[in-house]
Amino acid sequence: MDLKLEVVVIPVPDVDKAKEFYVDTLGFRADAAFFGPDGNEWFLQEVAVRAPGR
Repeated sequence: MDLKLEVVVIPVPDVDKAKEFYVDTLGFRADAAFFGPDGNEWFLQEVAVRAPGR
C-alpha cells in the first residue's frame, strides 16, 4: 500500500503573512485563494500552496 500526505491544514492568525512566508521565503507555489461570503476575508480565507517540485 502506497500512502501519501495530500493536504495539511495549518490555522494561522495572519493569512497574508503566512502566504508570503510559504511562497516568497520557502518557494512554494500558490495554487488557489478562497474568501468567505461577499469577499469577507475575516470570516474565512484559505490559501492553497504546493511544495516546490510538486
